[in-house]
Amino acid sequence: MNTQKPRNPLMAALMSLTLPGFGQLYNGEVNRGLLLFVGFTLCSIPLMVLIALYLPSALMLPMLVLANVVAIGLWIYGIGNAWKTARTLKDYTLKNWQKSGTYLAVFLGAMLFIFPPMIQYVRTNLVESFHLPSGSMTPTVLAGDIIFANKNYNCPQCSTAIERGDIGIFVYPNNRSHYYIKRIIALPGDKIEIQNQQVFINGTALSRREPEQNQEYLMVTEKLGEKEYQVQWLASDTDTLLELIVPPGEVFVLGDNRSKSNDSRKFGTVPMRDVVGKAGQIWFSKGENGVRWDRMGEVLQ
Repeated sequence: MNTQKPRNPLMAALMSLTLPGFGQLYNGEVNRGLLLFVGFTLCSIPLMVLIALYLPSALMLPMLVLANVVAIGLWIYGIGNAWKTARTLKDYTLKNWQKSGTYLAVFLGAMLFIFPPMIQYVRTNLVESFHLPSGSMTPTVLAGDIIFANKNYNCPQCSTAIERGDIGIFVYPNNRSHYYIKRIIALPGDKIEIQNQQVFINGTALSRREPEQNQEYLMVTEKLGEKEYQVQWLASDTDTLLELIVPPGEVFVLGDNRSKSNDSRKFGTVPMRDVVGKAGQIWFSKGENGVRWDRMGEVLQ
C-alpha cells in the first residue's frame, strides 16, 4: 500500500547539509542526488589530487581554490534545491524503498565505506598536507607553513626517486609515530663532510655563492645538482665537525636552519624505505602576524 507523506523542506535541507545529495534522495530524486554526491566527491578529493600532483606549479593554487569553490557550490546548491523541491511535494507518495533503514544505510555507507577509504588511499599513496610546527627548515620552509607532499615518491612503482637536494618527509627514527621534514643531502655511498659552516659531498663543496651575514645568522646559498637553495647558520657556530660515509640503503638529511635543526648529525642516517614523501608547494601559511599571503603557492626548492 502506497503512503502519502508530504516532504518536509527543513528535513530535506538538513539531510543535504549532512551529505551532498542526501536531501534529493529524501525527495525521491535518486538520479539528481547521485549526480550531486558524485560531483562533490570528485571535486573534493580526486580532482584536488590531480591538481596537486600534475598541474604546473603556477596553476596549482588557483585551481585548488577553484576546485574548492565548485565543491562547496555543489553542496550549497544541493541544500537549496532540496529545500525548494520539498516545498512543492505536499502530496508526495512514498516510494517502496523510502524507509528510515534505507536512509541510514546510505549515510553509513558513504561515511564508512566511501569517504574514509578514499581519503586514506590518497594520503598514503598520492598526496598529503603537512603543517610545519618548527623553524628547522628556515628560510625555505617557515613554522606555520602548510605544504603539499607528493606521496607518489620513492617506491618501486613510483615515477620519482630520491635525489640529492629533495625536501623529504620521513619517519622520525626515534619516534615512528612522527614525521620529520629535512633536506636530503647525501645518498648511499656518498662521503659527507661538514666543517666551519661548509658542507662537502664526495669532496665537492655545496656552497656556490659568497655568504651573507647579519648580526645573528650567516646566509649561504647551496647547490645540489639542479637544485639551488638557501641555508642559514648561527654566525657563532664555527666549530661543527663531521665526516662519514652514508651506509647502503640510507640517506643523510639536514635542516636548512643548520644550527637549530635536529637532523642526521644527531639521530644518524635515515633508511630510504622511511622516506615517504617529497615536499612540493606551500598552499597556506600563517605566522605570528597572521596569514602570510606572499608564501601561498610558493614552490619549494
